[in-house]
Amino acid sequence: MVNVVEALVPGGKANPGPPLGPALGPLGINIKDVIEKINEKTRDYNGMQVPVKVIVADNKSFEIEVGTPPTSALILKEVGVQKGSGEPKTVIVGNLTIAQAAKIARMKKDDILSYDLKAAVKEVLGSCVPMGVTAEGMPPKECQKAIDEGQFDDVLAQEAW
Repeated sequence: MVNVVEALVPGGKANPGPPLGPALGPLGINIKDVIEKINEKTRDYNGMQVPVKVIVADNKSFEIEVGTPPTSALILKEVGVQKGSGEPKTVIVGNLTIAQAAKIARMKKDDILSYDLKAAVKEVLGSCVPMGVTAEGMPPKECQKAIDEGQFDDVLAQEAW
């Protein structure tokens, strides 16, 4: 039988305390080894919450699957702020460029519902609305319309999907 432990851990800074330690302890595996592997795999997401899945087999071997942080966390990192706006319609905390939105879309490619880069970028911009983050200096919904009208086709053509 296989046991699966899922948790949200700080990138590169997981520790044997809750939520991982208490969940892994009864499985009889070396928790220190698991934590080291998780920290190694999540080092690039320093400062962000990262979803992690630890799959433990009967023979005490384990496998670690690392997800990508939530889109909102990636947006905050790109614009360089700690948290979104408490009043998104009136207080703007940052501005995201189309190139940055494309970078986030590529990072979330496996988790995103869109099939092409243009739609994926629009999906990322949708996450900016409740956070008080503008896109190319305009409200995210207006930027989505501009993408539909082809205003950013030249920028998106240079981005890989």
